[in-house]
Formats: sequence, C-alpha cells, structure tokens
Amino acid sequence: MVTAAQPAGNGSRAAGKVSTWTPEIRWETRANGATYVWRADELAAYPDRMTERLEHWARTTPERTWIAARAKDGSWRRVSYGEALKLVRSLAQGLMNLGLGPDHPVLILSGNSIEHALIALAAQHVGIPSAAVAPAYALVSEDFAKLKDITAQITPGAVFADKAGGYDRAVSTIFDGSVAAIAGDGQFSGRPTISFSELLATEPTDAVDLAASRVGPDTVAKFLFTSGTTGSPKAVIQTQRMMCANQAMVADCYAFLTEEPPVIVDWAPWNHVASGNKVFNMAIYHGGTYYIDEGKPTPKGIAETLKNLREVSPTWYFNVPSGYEMLIHAMESDDQLRESFFKNLKMMMYAGAGMAQHTWDDLIALSTRTVGYPVNLVTGLGATETAPFSLAITETQVSPGNVGIPSQGITLKLVPNGGKLEARLKGPNITPGYWRNPELTAKAFDDEGYYCLGDALRYAVPGDPSKGFYFDGRIAENFKLQTGTWVAVGALRATLVNDLGGLIRDCVITGENHEELGALILPAMPAVRALLGNDCPSSDAEALTHPKLLAELALRLGAHGRKATGSATRITRLIFLDSEPSFDRGEVTDKGSLNQRAILAHRAELVDRLYADGTGVVLPEQQGRA
Repeated sequence: MVTAAQPAGNGSRAAGKVSTWTPEIRWETRANGATYVWRADELAAYPDRMTERLEHWARTTPERTWIAARAKDGSWRRVSYGEALKLVRSLAQGLMNLGLGPDHPVLILSGNSIEHALIALAAQHVGIPSAAVAPAYALVSEDFAKLKDITAQITPGAVFADKAGGYDRAVSTIFDGSVAAIAGDGQFSGRPTISFSELLATEPTDAVDLAASRVGPDTVAKFLFTSGTTGSPKAVIQTQRMMCANQAMVADCYAFLTEEPPVIVDWAPWNHVASGNKVFNMAIYHGGTYYIDEGKPTPKGIAETLKNLREVSPTWYFNVPSGYEMLIHAMESDDQLRESFFKNLKMMMYAGAGMAQHTWDDLIALSTRTVGYPVNLVTGLGATETAPFSLAITETQVSPGNVGIPSQGITLKLVPNGGKLEARLKGPNITPGYWRNPELTAKAFDDEGYYCLGDALRYAVPGDPSKGFYFDGRIAENFKLQTGTWVAVGALRATLVNDLGGLIRDCVITGENHEELGALILPAMPAVRALLGNDCPSSDAEALTHPKLLAELALRLGAHGRKATGSATRITRLIFLDSEPSFDRGEVTDKGSLNQRAILAHRAELVDRLYADGTGVVLPEQQGRA
C-alpha cells in the first residue's frame, strides 16, 4: 500500500519571508517489514560538473566576490568569480603538466584557504581528483600512521601544502621524490618545491578546455575520508554527479538560495563532507560569497569567529552545538555581534552532536529579540558516502532533533533491526563505493543497492514519515546492559547533555556488561566557572572537583533519573574524562566529534574506577554498587 502526504508548515514563512520546499511524500511498507519513503516531486536538472556553475557566474557576475579570507593586515582578501575562473584554468594547466590524473591525484595538506579552494577546483575542472585530508594527520600526529594509509590507498602524484614549513616533516617522511611537492608559501627542505605562484603563472592552452569538456557526471571529483576512528580512513569516492545532484537537492530545500546569492561565514574543515561538499559548493552553485572563518568552536578559537561575524552578516549559517553555545554567551553581552549575526540570516543549521533544549531556546529568543521573528533552526542527516545532503527539515520545530524527510531524488529504506529502524539510502548523491576496495564497497550496500547508513531512525509522529524522523543512534554504538536491555547510545548522549544544563559539552555512555549506565563527561568550562563564580579556583582541575559543582551535577543527574523510563535511559554515575580525547588514538575527529567505542577502548581503567568506587558523581542509591 502506498500512502501520500505533504507536510504542513513548509514553504514561505510569513514572518521571516524565507522560501523553502513543499515536498510531496510517498511511502510504502512491504511484506518483509521494510518501509520505503520517497518524494513524488522529481529532482530538478543539474549540471554535469560543478565548475559549469563557476563558468556561469564568471560570465554573468564576474565582479562579485566568490571567496574571501583574512590577509595578514586583517583586511579581507577577495577573489571574484571572473578572477577565479582565470586562476583555475592556469592552475589546471599546471597540474596537467605534472601528469596527474585519477590514479595519481593531488593530495591537499591544508586548512581552509583561498589557495586550497583554487587548487581543488582547478583539479576538478580537468578531471583530476583531489583529496583534502585532515591537517592534524600531518600536524598533530606523531607517527603519521593515517596519512601513510591514505597515501597508500590513493597513490598521489602531487602534494600541496599552503604553508610548507608546518608540513615539512610530514612531506619528507611520507612522500618520495616521484611525488611533486607544491607549496603556497615557503619551501620544503631536501626536495624541489613548486611554488603556487609558479603554477598560477602557467599559460592555459586548449588542452584545459578539452579536458573540461570530457569531465562528466561519473568523473571522480575528489576523495573524502571517513574519520578513521575505528581503523584506517576509507577513501570515499565523490563523483561530479554526487556533488551536482546534491546541490539540486539543497536548492529545492533551501529555496531562498535561488532568490538571493548566499553570504556564508564558515569555519568547518573542507576535508569533511559537510563543508567541503555542501557548503563550499553551495556558494558556487548560487553565485554566493564564502568568507573563510579561521576561528574554531573552542574557547581560544571562538574569538576569531566572533570578530568575523561582527563584520559579515551571513544569510545561512552552520555551527556545531558547542559553537552555538559560545556564540550565545557572546551575543548576550555584545549587541553589535547579535545584530550583525541575525540581520540578514535566513536559516541556522546545527550538526555534529545533539543540541540541548536550552541552546535551542536561547537561539530562538535571541533571533526574535533582534529581528522580530524566530530564525529557522534546522538539522539533517547524511554521511560522507551521501555527499552529504540526504534528509532535511524546514518545518518549524519547538525542540531540536528532527532530522527531517528524504530530499528530492532520494529513497529512504527503513529496515527493522534489533528493535530499531535501520536507515538505508538510494539516490544520485550516493557514492559508487570506496576507492580500490571492492570488498568494502560490497559490504556497504544491501541486495537492492541501498547504501547502509549505519544509523537508526524513529518516527517523529508514529507511522507518518511526512513529519520526519529523529536520530536513534548508531547501530554499531548501541549495547546491552547486563540485564539484556538494549541501550540507544546516540539519543541518550543528547538527552544527558541537555539534562545537565550546559555544564558538559559532550559525553560517552558506559554500562556494557554492567547493571547501570554511567557516563564519561567533557566539561563546558565557561559554564562551570560561571556556576562557581567567585569560588572558582584558578585551575580547571581544581574547579572540576569543587564541591559546589559536584553537588549541582548530582542535583541535575537526579532530575535526569526521575524522568527516565527505565534502566536503559537512566544515567546513574558520572566522571570527568581524565584528559582531552586524543586525535591520534581515534577518539575524536578534527571537527570535534567523539567516537564512543574508541574512547571506551582506551579509557577502560577510568570506566573501571567509575563502577568500582564511584569516583565523580554517583547517585546515593548507587554508591557502593559494582
């Protein structure tokens, strides 16, 4: 039986005058128990390659700023669409002259920068894949193990680093003389260095246009790597079809982008799919302006973000929940920041972790106070393998968590699995697989060709897919208590962060083979210090053992426990992580996302302490229980 529905509340919001989609949802549950959810409204046509859009804007709005970054003097260094196309063609010729291609792509060791953007686009323009990897693999890692694995997988023909000095040790350790070394600034030691300016000086020939004409939907545009928290990073193929179809989906969902070129201020790394594909390409697709924010959602890095947002008013904005928390604290005492941030804003998006209700409420209240109506706050669901845009929500919500409905062109398949609904996806945005790894590729798809996302979903309104879904945890993260009861880790993590009211920024759930659940928690130090006030010690370590803090955590943990429906949703004990999560050990990605299983594997002694002697915060009725 096929059922149809159209969600209410989508389309233009009268107060904010923001155009969004009007989807037509269909669904069917088959005899095998699987439910299929899809869109009756078809996906619009999209280009064969992303640089067609760059060419379009270079012709029609050549003077408009495409990308901007801070110069050394603090001013904005800008590149227009007209300039960008000229630079891309010159760089493309230079890369072709190096003999690069699908079997020998260009590996990018760089944070977000104008040079990074140009060299990646130049490679794509002529069918040379690029592979941006997490800078931390070269700057933070001690043994370069993951960078070695990546290099072995894709066999790059050239490596680019925006600043040679910082990456010198990694480049000299990993790449032999057969790999061309390109530097945006400086020289690599002990080997010839091709300067970025030298490549820019290359005179493009007809070969560039011929190569571009041969780039089609199935051409490999880039490789993106999964975080590698459970092993070596996997090279996920990103084709032109995936990226261009994804942008057509985005244009349908965020219809306001088609009415006015977006202004984006973004810090998220391009080696991740969310910003590297969706946000980066969103500006190009719609002729918008992308301001590179060199800040980060950290106590130290947020200052640069705040500076940028005081000067540039975005129309669409992304951050992780902890970043929004820091932004809220700053806006509460900085009217210039608040007014600049909300002045032109059409939509806010969060991802990367569950958002607490108080964060949601504060953002809605601040936007209403500033512009007279609540700016829409949304999230979605996707993966590196889905390019990433797949499920999204635009209908106004009163609380966080709804990841939405399938985008145009996507079919969502929900398969019963251990009491959960496992999500699988099919559409033009899905990767053809993992580079040079047919075995891993085969395991990623089911017998109907659906990509197995590894996530569980639950209905926002039981039985009605048109109202969206809530994330219900990673299938691989969930575990059983000693009682045999399954624990949905993802949902519980978000609940605990919310119930502890801003005192923690994230957590890891413990309890496998125990009778009760516990959590290893990461403190939100600004909130901790605000709670302690004048009683706050100077050192973080002393602050985290202060009786006032522990008493407040116990109070909030008790309130959390009273709301729980059973042992699988009730945390009974807490302990602070004894050190920050380690990137080298795969406990955290460079975007700040925690890996539950990796942390538990490496912090077994801390978990044992939590259950052996109740170090930290334990509810009175659990004290002494092991």
